[in-house]
Amino acid sequence: MTNPLLQDWATPFQIAPFDVISDADFAPALDTALAAHRSEIDAIATCDEAPSFANTIEALEAAGADLDKVLSVFFTVAGADSNPTREDLQRQFSPILAAHFSEISSNKALFSRVNALWETRETLGLGPEQDRVLMLTHRGFVRAGAALTGAEDARMKEIKARLAVLGTEFTQNLLADERAWFMPLAEDDLEGLPEFVVDTARAAGDEKGADGPVVTLSRSLIVPFLQFSPRRDLRKTAFEAWVARGANGGQTDNRAIAAEILSLRQERAKLLGYESFADFKLETEMAKTPAAVRDLLMSVWEPARAQADADAARLAEMMRKDGINDDLAPWDWRYYAEKRRAAEHDLDEAELKPYFQLDRMIAASFACAQRLFGLQFKPLDIPLYHPDCRAWEVTRNGEHIAVFIGDYFARGSKRSGAWCSAMRSQAKFPKPQAPIVINVCNFAKGDPALLSYDDARTLFHEFGHALHQMLSDVTYESISGTSVARDFVELPSQLYEHWLDVPEVLSEFAVHAETGAPIPPDMLQKVLDASTFDMGFQTVEYVASALVDLAFHDGPAPADPMDKQREVLDAIGMPPAITMRHATPHFAHVFAGDGYSSGYYSYMWSEVMDADAFAAFEEAGGAFDPERASALERHILSTGGSSDAAELYIAFRGRLPGVDALLKGRGLAAE
Repeated sequence: MTNPLLQDWATPFQIAPFDVISDADFAPALDTALAAHRSEIDAIATCDEAPSFANTIEALEAAGADLDKVLSVFFTVAGADSNPTREDLQRQFSPILAAHFSEISSNKALFSRVNALWETRETLGLGPEQDRVLMLTHRGFVRAGAALTGAEDARMKEIKARLAVLGTEFTQNLLADERAWFMPLAEDDLEGLPEFVVDTARAAGDEKGADGPVVTLSRSLIVPFLQFSPRRDLRKTAFEAWVARGANGGQTDNRAIAAEILSLRQERAKLLGYESFADFKLETEMAKTPAAVRDLLMSVWEPARAQADADAARLAEMMRKDGINDDLAPWDWRYYAEKRRAAEHDLDEAELKPYFQLDRMIAASFACAQRLFGLQFKPLDIPLYHPDCRAWEVTRNGEHIAVFIGDYFARGSKRSGAWCSAMRSQAKFPKPQAPIVINVCNFAKGDPALLSYDDARTLFHEFGHALHQMLSDVTYESISGTSVARDFVELPSQLYEHWLDVPEVLSEFAVHAETGAPIPPDMLQKVLDASTFDMGFQTVEYVASALVDLAFHDGPAPADPMDKQREVLDAIGMPPAITMRHATPHFAHVFAGDGYSSGYYSYMWSEVMDADAFAAFEEAGGAFDPERASALERHILSTGGSSDAAELYIAFRGRLPGVDALLKGRGLAAE
């Protein structure tokens, strides 16, 4: 029988036929696809004709179609619906894929052709997009080590292969720790918890096969438990398990893995002629240098820490009034911050949450996209990789634009966090293809499913990434959608979060799950007034993580990353009642792959732009100003990586922004 992964998919919009694909199909399909890709690369490298943009660069763009199909399906299910077989396959595939792509990037004959085009680029008559693709292709080969020879070339291949293995191990260890731990709750332990937390804990118990409710390490459960449980002992137990992920000793401990990853990255950078991995990594980003990143982070750190210290004093006083004669601890912060929020803003999350139904928030994100960009969303009834998933066809003026898939609920087979990926990216070459985009979240199940305000923000954030993919309008897949500088990629996602705070959006879509009544105006105002509440805490836990990430990569690799983490936190004066958002052993952004390594700062870099970009709407005709929406699509959402990120932002806004809008938006600006 023909492997379904390698067939032409006669499905709606050529979506992978998940109902006929089995785990047994992946390995043979990968072998076949790798062999086909190898042959295509060899044909390009040994072509008798003189190098041209068509027979070299475009040929590279067109190569590997079957490999893309296999990997897009595999990595979708490996991240969102894993099982022991898929985890084993991931461990097998990582070194194979690393070796395959390393072989391509170190192919001297192939690089010679690319380099010849680069050196004669001014004579080729290329258009702007072609010129950009040539530059990125040449730069990618050089940064991958294509110019290395002999022992250095061989060592680079070894480093890449080992890093691929280590990244997979780090991810799987983290997933194993998250899956293994849960804390049973007796009926007395539920005292003080809102009904939605109790319901979520009972559902989690059912999923774990426990005899009653449990707390798991899913953020959508553990955070509200820490917010609402009056039991300090249980909060401490849960919090310590949460921050210990990847650092529990034994086979799933990630500390030695992190140290080896950092050492190999530094060696890789040295082989390529850079002083540090941060110098290497940031060269292609908007920030350009470690110093620029540190300047941004420290300009935000000082006012954030001052706010957090002031807030800590308030919370400690509240704790003493409860008769607890102890220092404010990290497992206390969320509980007393929630009590303070309820008192100062008269805002009770248990009363608020019924207004944030998942389905209504999905509808809100769609409605904003319709008003801004003219997109329409029609549900699709098609087989997907898990029963929780749902799909929509995205159209504009009757024309098919994309397929959007949402996978929203937490489960043991899904890694933590939230993300957006494209099973197929938009392109016009070698033939037109519309994108298939997935948002994956980890919200608590319920009937109906209710979100916290932060959950709703996450939904809008990931949908902003999806819009970047869906509205892409470029020729070549290598620069499509979110294929942009890492510190630019978060701009569309963080910018889209602002539409959740637009009063007319909440007035229409935040309706009570039981009564159907719209959110009362006074409650809506309280939500908006509280939007910067506890921002000192949120900023400190994020910036601390970003500074540690930068320190790991800016200079010699630390022998013991945990010692380096402590050194950095001590140097910046980390408040004792706040921890890093992502401590080293579970810092998947940095250690699961190279994506955000030396780049976790990029959320804040992008936030500088997103605060300024939304201000452009407010300065014009408001949140739905058609001219600003058109400019946003024309200059940012549709352009992918076809131009330098700074040039794209300037084209939209007329200038680059400063940090003032960010500080104001976070409520950290001096009065």
